[in-house]
Amino acid sequence: MRAFAKLLGIQGKKVSLELDNDLNISKMTKLAANKRPTVELNIDDGRSISPDQRKKIYAIIGDISKWSGYSVEKETPQVMKWTYLTDTGADMFSLSDCSMTQANKYLSWLLNFCFENDVPFRSKTWDMLPNDYAMQLRCLEHRKCCICGKHADIAHYQAVGMGRNRHHIDHSKFYFMSLCRIHHTE
Repeated sequence: MRAFAKLLGIQGKKVSLELDNDLNISKMTKLAANKRPTVELNIDDGRSISPDQRKKIYAIIGDISKWSGYSVEKETPQVMKWTYLTDTGADMFSLSDCSMTQANKYLSWLLNFCFENDVPFRSKTWDMLPNDYAMQLRCLEHRKCCICGKHADIAHYQAVGMGRNRHHIDHSKFYFMSLCRIHHTE
């Protein structure tokens, strides 16, 4: 059951809402197996998907299409959205007017799908991806070069060697990044 309301106020952990329509508490209690119903609060911040987010999503879907053999215009967007909805249990949404938060969740899921299934990124798509901590972590987890997306080795952010023997140092005190052999050498 879904109900919509306007937020009236918050005081500590208590939230005051004004429902758009009347609700029958006995019907809700019955649906909740005679227990106090649990409520999920989802606050719409009013921000819609940005053109940049939409562009990144469709670029990644294009790479998935090329990898899977589906045609971009017809099958891949629907297949990927359906897979996302079944994997996450999210509600149906449209990329034409969904929230920025929903678009970020979908984009993150698509990136994880690509990394987990070893979907090759075109260089244009790779350059569009965010170069932040989450992306660096994905690259490390899936052994992808954080510069070009090819198979990579784990590299120390600061060079080891030249007086610091890699077998005698505490690696937990160092930062790492994922680099292919070419970019590691550079």
